[in-house]
Amino acid sequence: MKRTGSSAMETALHFGITNSTTVSRWMRAVTVGGGLEGLNKQKGRPPMSKNKKKQEEMTNEQRLERENELLRLEVEYLKKLRAFQMDPEGYLEKHKQRYHSNSKKPSN
Repeated sequence: MKRTGSSAMETALHFGITNSTTVSRWMRAVTVGGGLEGLNKQKGRPPMSKNKKKQEEMTNEQRLERENELLRLEVEYLKKLRAFQMDPEGYLEKHKQRYHSNSKKPSN
């Protein structure tokens, strides 16, 4: 744009960009932001970390205890899943106080 003297609209058409404001924004970022670094500047809220720092700070024993806890939960879940797959009606009847259904029971 500087060399040819073309407008943002002409530049967008030349490169097949549908929105000319994108070209304007890029141009402003380069001129105000100080070169290509202006384009790389991140905006908005930083991404959330997923407790990576906590895991790094954990001792080996703490990591093993956490893994054991997760494995116990997985086994418990799989047992409940197997019980449900073997007898869905019986399982739901046994646990109906926790799960209420909006549908009416079929009348006999």
